[in-house]
Amino acid sequence: MTRPPLTIRRLKARAVRLPMKRALAVSSGLISTACFVLLDLETEEGVVGRAYLYSFFERHLPLLRAAVAEIAANVEGKKVEPTALFADNLKRYRLLDPKGMVGIAMSGLDVACWDALARAADLPLARYLGGALRPVPAYNSNGLGIISASEAAAEAQALLAEGFHAIKLRLGRAEPRDDLAVVRAVRRAIPADAILMADYNQALTVTEAIARGRGLDGEGLAWIEEPVRHDDYAGNARVASALATPIQIGENFVFPQAMAAALAANACDYVMPDMQRIGGVTGWQRAAGLADAAGIEMSSHLFPEVSAHLLAITPTAHWLEYMDWADPILRAPLKVVDGIVEVPDRPGHGMEWDEKAVARYEVA
Repeated sequence: MTRPPLTIRRLKARAVRLPMKRALAVSSGLISTACFVLLDLETEEGVVGRAYLYSFFERHLPLLRAAVAEIAANVEGKKVEPTALFADNLKRYRLLDPKGMVGIAMSGLDVACWDALARAADLPLARYLGGALRPVPAYNSNGLGIISASEAAAEAQALLAEGFHAIKLRLGRAEPRDDLAVVRAVRRAIPADAILMADYNQALTVTEAIARGRGLDGEGLAWIEEPVRHDDYAGNARVASALATPIQIGENFVFPQAMAAALAANACDYVMPDMQRIGGVTGWQRAAGLADAAGIEMSSHLFPEVSAHLLAITPTAHWLEYMDWADPILRAPLKVVDGIVEVPDRPGHGMEWDEKAVARYEVA
C-alpha cells in the first residue's frame, strides 16, 4: 500500500550547549563546548524528521535559530519534498545569497525531510536512498589539538585505544619545527600501521604551506587538511602540486557548485564536504556524483550520525570523521568497533533525542 505524501506541520528548533570530553585547540582558537540547534520536522501524519546543526560559538546560536525560523515560515503546510523545497529556497533567497546561516538552515531542513521520508518508509536512510548498510571506516577526531608534543603523544594513544586505527592532529603552531616535532612524537607513539591525518585549519599562506608541507613530506601523513584559506582554489592547487603528501579540503564548500570549482582548479587530492554546508542530503548526493566523475576520494566532515549513511551511498567513499560531540543528547549514540562504523539499521538516520538531556543542556 502506497503511503500518502507527508505534509509539514511545523519545524521546531532548540539550542543546546553540550560538554566535550576533550577541549580542542585549533589554530584559530579553543573549542571547549559543542553548540547545536536541534531540529524536529513535525508532519501532519505524525512522522517526525530530525537533524542537528552545529555552531562553533554559542553567541551565534540565536542567529542560527532565527535562520531556521525564517525557513520554517516558508515551508509549513508544504509537502515533504526535499529536492523541490531546496530549489524553492535557493530561488527565494537568491538576492540575499543563500550562504552562511540561511544556507545552513536550508541544509538542516533538507536532512530532516529525508529523515522523515525514510522513517515513513520504515527504512534506514542509506537504504531509502538506494544504498546498502555497508561498514564505513572512521578516524577519531576528538582530540589532538594545539598541545605539546608529549601531550599529543599520550592523547594519540588514548584516541586509538577508543577503538580506532586512524586519528587526526591539528597543526599551525608559530614555528614549523614545533609542528614537525609533534608529528614525529605522535608517529613514534602509535603503531606503525596506524593512520595519521593533519589539519592546519586554514592557518597558512600559500608560501608557508609549501615550505611547511615539504618539511612534512615523508613523515607518514595520510593527508594535510586545509593548509590555506579554504576558497583560494588557485593557492590550494599550488600547494597540492608542490607536495607529495595529499591535500584534503572541502569542509567549507558551500553547495556542490563550490566543490565543482575546486575540482576544476585541481585544488586538492581529496574532498570532505560538510553536511550542513554542502546542502544536506540533497547537496551531498550531487557532490558525491562530482567526486565519482572526477575519480576522487570523498570523506565527511562532522555530523557522523548522518554522514555514515551518506558515505554508504558514496561511490568514492573514503573516511568518516568521527566526533562524539552530540552523544550527550542522543538515546543511541553511534558506535565504532575496530575502526569501523556500522550504519544503524533503524528507520531514518537513526537519531532520537534524549529529552531529559536536551532539557538539561538547553539554552535560551
